[in-house]
Amino acid sequence: MLFNSLTYLIFLPVTVFLFWVSPRAWRTILLLIASYVFYMSWKPIYGLLMIGLTIANYFFGLAIHKFSAWRKALLITAVVGNLIILGYFKYTYYAVDLLNQTIAPFGQHFPRVTFEIILPLGISFFAFEFIHYIIEVYKGGKPVRSLPQFALFAGFFPTQLAGPIKRYQDFIPQLSQEHRPGWKEIDDAIWLILFGLFKKVIFADNLSSVVQSGFSRPDLLTGLDTWMVVYAFAFQIYFDFSGYTDIARGSAMLFGYKVPLNFNLPYLAGSIAEFWHRWHISLSTWLRDYLYVPLGGSRCSKWLNYRNLFLTMLLGGLWHGAGTHFVAWGAFHGSALIAHKIFRESTANFGFVDKIRTMRVFHVLSVLLTFHAVCIGWVLFRADNMDIAATMLKQMFFLSPVTASVAAWQLTIVNVQDPIIFLILPMVLALLFAGQVLSGWLAARVQPITLPMPIRAIGVAALVLVLFLFSPDSSPKFIYFQF
Repeated sequence: MLFNSLTYLIFLPVTVFLFWVSPRAWRTILLLIASYVFYMSWKPIYGLLMIGLTIANYFFGLAIHKFSAWRKALLITAVVGNLIILGYFKYTYYAVDLLNQTIAPFGQHFPRVTFEIILPLGISFFAFEFIHYIIEVYKGGKPVRSLPQFALFAGFFPTQLAGPIKRYQDFIPQLSQEHRPGWKEIDDAIWLILFGLFKKVIFADNLSSVVQSGFSRPDLLTGLDTWMVVYAFAFQIYFDFSGYTDIARGSAMLFGYKVPLNFNLPYLAGSIAEFWHRWHISLSTWLRDYLYVPLGGSRCSKWLNYRNLFLTMLLGGLWHGAGTHFVAWGAFHGSALIAHKIFRESTANFGFVDKIRTMRVFHVLSVLLTFHAVCIGWVLFRADNMDIAATMLKQMFFLSPVTASVAAWQLTIVNVQDPIIFLILPMVLALLFAGQVLSGWLAARVQPITLPMPIRAIGVAALVLVLFLFSPDSSPKFIYFQF
């Protein structure tokens, strides 16, 4: 069941209605059942996987809290067990391929996996939530005594497939504190859901055909074409993932629950470090707390700190998918964070540099430089393999001969019925970026304005109308569902 499906638009209000008309004691169970219906509507067998992981981690949490002499062994067993399950479903094919590439020069060959392994939706997200829970209990946090509440922590349907990654200390207490949303909160929730759908269906889905066409045949693109495709993907993945998060947050609000903010105008970041404070916030903070800090964080020598940054992002890239290009994407961001840190450290004692940093033009240039650095990384992220990524990167920096033109690409690859999209795409991307800049400027200078209800109602109606008129014939699944 997808957020952008008619089924969900029926499922959500029915679930909300049943939740609020039910006795308070039944609500957790009802929401848990609804969450498993939501998850198992895709492939019922994997509901058993989630149930098994939930029960195992529940008892591990209780055991870690109770048996002090075995705490560390139980912690290691639970964390490794979660990682083995995640690794089996996500990395088996990749591991076999790497092994074959390694031993092929010696005339050896490891047989391929002959049975099909289907990646369960959301496993990367709820596995990280389980690991977070186990580690926090080990650190002294109180375990969750109620099995239904613990099951709902991981199974809560608005966040189970693509986050945001929740913290149990924030989510579990909400289950015991009834908070019936008022009309303003309901209004805000509906706005979030509709605006999330707007981002996904109108922007992300309409950009997807351009992105797919460009990345499928990069050899027919010029350098300018390639940059346009990469810009399109940068905004596609932002609108797709932030749109999902908006729908998830709005859906949770209808039950009186809050889930973490995941995006904060990431393309307005003035450095790669700031970008990771604004992009996929729940993941970046998870990596910081449960990988970077345990490795030593910044409380070590300079070179070890660089190593910690690099390894954190390298493993963060691998978390996104089983592919060399994901590892390269993580390594790219790890290297970029190290370069940023070296620059900050090497210019710390130069007063004139601090003065330059305060200049508006420096900030604008920093935002543009950071955005383009992120776009270079997106090539590694989106390409199906390193050969495609290498081809596109060469063309972006004009290191390959010109083999095509925009017109040739349009006619040969894309075959779009309405070619006007190629005329308006640059203007749309420019307006989107300008809109981000303007929204950031207004947020810092203008007090929030509450619009009258009739105007907000007209706005909702306009959003619904646009969704009906300009949505593509088919809407792809959310990008982060594959992770």
